[in-house]
Amino acid sequence: MELSSLKIIVTGAAQGMGAHFAKRLAEAGAQVAAGDVNEEGLAQVASSAQGLPGKVHTRRLDVSDEADVAAFVEWAASSMGGLNGLINNAGILRDGLLVKKDRTTGEVTKLSKAQWDAVIGVNLTGATLIARDAVAKMVNLGQRPGVVVNMSSIARHGNRGQSNYSAAKAALAANTRTWAREFAGFGVRVGAVAPGMIETPMTQGMNQKARDALVAAIPVGRVGVPEDIWLAVKFVLECDYLNGETIDVDGGLQM
Repeated sequence: MELSSLKIIVTGAAQGMGAHFAKRLAEAGAQVAAGDVNEEGLAQVASSAQGLPGKVHTRRLDVSDEADVAAFVEWAASSMGGLNGLINNAGILRDGLLVKKDRTTGEVTKLSKAQWDAVIGVNLTGATLIARDAVAKMVNLGQRPGVVVNMSSIARHGNRGQSNYSAAKAALAANTRTWAREFAGFGVRVGAVAPGMIETPMTQGMNQKARDALVAAIPVGRVGVPEDIWLAVKFVLECDYLNGETIDVDGGLQM
């Protein structure tokens, strides 16, 4: 698809990769419906996109809230005059070992259900809800072709301390293929991009020692930046022959 023809939802668009994607799309002439729980960040994204060939429309969105998702999709299609794309980017971290024993006290602690539910609720259930409702809207509008880009992660292969995050991102990669098969008859492609370690507000809070060790293991010798991931997302959007695949963009790192 031509980027300039897109009328596309971007979730998690208030900062980091989502904000970068929204601005890049507007630069290419696309109409963008940017959603996030961070309304202040959304306002900054909209301001930064003023004067660009495309337009960024913003509205608060909690992807884990089914009613909010439904309302957002209706608003997005109305604001943009249609809907033919989705970048499924919203995500959170609530890391922790499933079972941990304190080396000093011997106390055994467990990953809380609240930590599990929060990540699954946003990263998997929320991603599923917005994909379902966005594609249903595309079908109802009769708009084709359409495209969905899921943001998975190389953590889907398994990563210590990320049972919740790894499970959600693995499921999203699996559903990329599932949805590609289900949506093919509607003219909607589905692809996924799986970032490695990327410089975003989410990763900047990492323990410095752990961060240094991870960077040392990346063959290209650096942390990725949102533009690295945008190039892969752009490929999925533009390449009409890519469908059902997940592209790892991790500098050569495999967790």
